[in-house]
Amino acid sequence: MDRITCTVLLLVAVGCCTASRWSLAKPPQEKRSTPPAVQVDMRNVMYHCTDQLAIHIRQLQGVVLPTKRAGLPVFDDVQSFTLAIHFAEIAISTEALSHLLNHYVFAAPDAPIKEVTVTTVDNSVKVQGKLHAKGDLPFETEGTAVATPEGHIRIHTRKVTVAQVSVKGLMDLLGLKSAQLINTDKVRGVRLEGNDLILDPALLLPPPHIAGRVTDVQIAGEHIVQVFGNRPKADAVHQRSGNYMAYRGGQLRFGNLTISDADVVLIDMDPQDPFDFSLAHYKEQLVAGYTQTTPDFGLRVFMRDFNKVQNSPPPPQRGTLSRQQVVPPR
Repeated sequence: MDRITCTVLLLVAVGCCTASRWSLAKPPQEKRSTPPAVQVDMRNVMYHCTDQLAIHIRQLQGVVLPTKRAGLPVFDDVQSFTLAIHFAEIAISTEALSHLLNHYVFAAPDAPIKEVTVTTVDNSVKVQGKLHAKGDLPFETEGTAVATPEGHIRIHTRKVTVAQVSVKGLMDLLGLKSAQLINTDKVRGVRLEGNDLILDPALLLPPPHIAGRVTDVQIAGEHIVQVFGNRPKADAVHQRSGNYMAYRGGQLRFGNLTISDADVVLIDMDPQDPFDFSLAHYKEQLVAGYTQTTPDFGLRVFMRDFNKVQNSPPPPQRGTLSRQQVVPPR
């Protein structure tokens, strides 16, 4: 065999071995990477969990995470994402909390507590209702609200009255606790620990789900204010005026529109009061407003408040898309 033939065969053999090694190894560009999360920033938003139930998000910073590994957040599917809170101040009125407990938490026919009413007295929280598991006996508790080390809300009970008779002293004397008398094992987001009521905000509210650690609880008039996480430094927060919900980075979808590297801001058309927003009715709010684009193709959606949409006249035709500089409505 001549030298040229040997050289050709050697090159072919080396090439085959090299190709074989490359076929077994994945090229670096084929490795799957986790897409970036959608950053969310909210200010002065009255967020509707249901048509009748709303919480006041004074401010919030966090991320929107898809619940499925290969999925993305979809506004039209409240089960498709979780709102992971880094910092927030969220207020819920005692009326809204009462509605939440009656129509969502203790809504089952066999729930141990019924007809719940929550009120505030100075810095205390008063809970009234009926012990359904004990023949609908009326009860009343009063205590202070604090954050637990686990990030939940504890209503530390100082007073317990059943059928208008103070029983906490008697229960202490007998070594009994409310948790021994009332079974909350099947109740979502609420449990009894001794005589104290423990609320888990992550499980308490209807979806979309939230994840976050309560670090402080404050009483402000007829509202209970929950503080999540630690307040960020001023230079770490994007400063924007008005009432809004801003989404940046990552992918999200609403309607037939899928956005990559999102830059979407939902803006209150009437900043004189909180931005009343309902995820279940965002399309109606969208139709009642208008949309503009920024020079960098960001989306600015000016929306009418949910509580004003039903009685509002048709919006004027102002041009839904524009590449001009966005100027908020006067």
